[in-house]
Amino acid sequence: MSNRISRRDMMKATAVGGAALAAHLAAVSAAEAQGEAEEPWPELPPVRIHKVYVGRTGGYMARPTAEKAKLDKHLEELAKKLGDVEFVGGETIPPDGTAEVAAKAAKADAMLVIYLSGHGGAAPVLGKLFETGKPAVLFFQPFGGHGWMYFQRWRKEGRKVVLLSTSDWSDLDRAVGLLRVPTRMAQTRILAVGPLRGTKAACTAEEVKKKLGAEILPVPNSRILEVARGIDIKLAEAEAQRYWIGQAQKIVEPKIPEIIESVRYSLAVRKVMIQEKAWAIASSRCMGNPRGCLTFSKLNDDGLVGACEGDIDSTLTMLLFGYAFGVPGFITDPVIDTAKNAMIHFHCTCATKMDGRRGKRLPFVIRNQTDTGGGVALQVANRIGQAVTCAKLVNLDTMLVCPGKIIETSTSPLACRTQFTQSVADARRLFLHWGTDVIQGGVMTLLHRVVFYGDYARRAEDLGALMGFKVLEEGCPPRTT
Repeated sequence: MSNRISRRDMMKATAVGGAALAAHLAAVSAAEAQGEAEEPWPELPPVRIHKVYVGRTGGYMARPTAEKAKLDKHLEELAKKLGDVEFVGGETIPPDGTAEVAAKAAKADAMLVIYLSGHGGAAPVLGKLFETGKPAVLFFQPFGGHGWMYFQRWRKEGRKVVLLSTSDWSDLDRAVGLLRVPTRMAQTRILAVGPLRGTKAACTAEEVKKKLGAEILPVPNSRILEVARGIDIKLAEAEAQRYWIGQAQKIVEPKIPEIIESVRYSLAVRKVMIQEKAWAIASSRCMGNPRGCLTFSKLNDDGLVGACEGDIDSTLTMLLFGYAFGVPGFITDPVIDTAKNAMIHFHCTCATKMDGRRGKRLPFVIRNQTDTGGGVALQVANRIGQAVTCAKLVNLDTMLVCPGKIIETSTSPLACRTQFTQSVADARRLFLHWGTDVIQGGVMTLLHRVVFYGDYARRAEDLGALMGFKVLEEGCPPRTT
């Protein structure tokens, strides 16, 4: 049996943080829709997670012997649910030796260590497992002994390990889902159209590759425009009607031919991404003709990443959250309103599936782009009461987060088309300490943030543990994790 994911199997898989699966399906579907004969989108092999049990079962202060079999069954079901992971290994220390197990685990993509029982003796020797450098989750349950007091040292040493101390197995499920992210990032190619903008480290392809594993590939916009001219106009018309015109609440400024040309450009971008096997695109040429607003909205709907203004920091943030949590991001030009203890978000490109590729589309109006008064953009009605996380990875080493809820939407002519207001813990502190003194750069670098549906402030810390970045909550006093 092949160990690669078939397209049929991927169609069955649920999108529990599975942005890679959604991206694959979106790209393949697009290629088939265009009737292209080019090489299909590559199928990604499952992420191989080596599981290890630690400690004895049965007897005094030890987990019940039957629990190991229950955990095996639970992980088997979890693998089916996630759709793109494979558990290997399964040794128990003791009787298996730590060094021997570590050598086997080093051949996998990631590691899951389940601490069944033990006091002070077993925990220190586990350091050999984490010395492999593989991203790992350590799962400990209450009444599993006193060895948990030694776990924290591995985080302090910079080991890429998520530490769990919980009786809730769903916490284990979420952490295992995060174990896919380092591997998926290492398989990611990002198209850079025009100069990248953002923090210095993120604008350096070598640094991005070294830190996160992703590859940045420069592509001239002229190539995309040439491909767009070759897109069958009938195909663009059909796609425009199917996905945009026929679904919009109304169309305000743009004419139908403008929408069709924007869709033509969107299909061209997708075609080039398929050719280059890229999951994401960051373009600083998006204000040209046609503009990229509609293109990026569609890419983000499909589980891919489209980022405007060449913002590589936001591109990387969207990739990380997409792989980890299965949701698209909304790049925003925020402002602070201390009177409402809130932050207002606005921009001209927004996904209509903010819950994820399989989610229901939000209502939207087709508008022009505010700054230029031209092009095709969206005014998306985001959901009031929805929990959100505003975030941005900067310098490749720090993730800024700010959780809250959407408290209102607006349509001010002074801002970009999609607008909503998010509650924050302390708007005055957020205003006075914007960026928490970790961002240096131009206006866009300092300003842009990305908003995601869901509260991921705490889970972002676990993601940071696996990817090697720290997490700071903007607008809040520093706290320990």
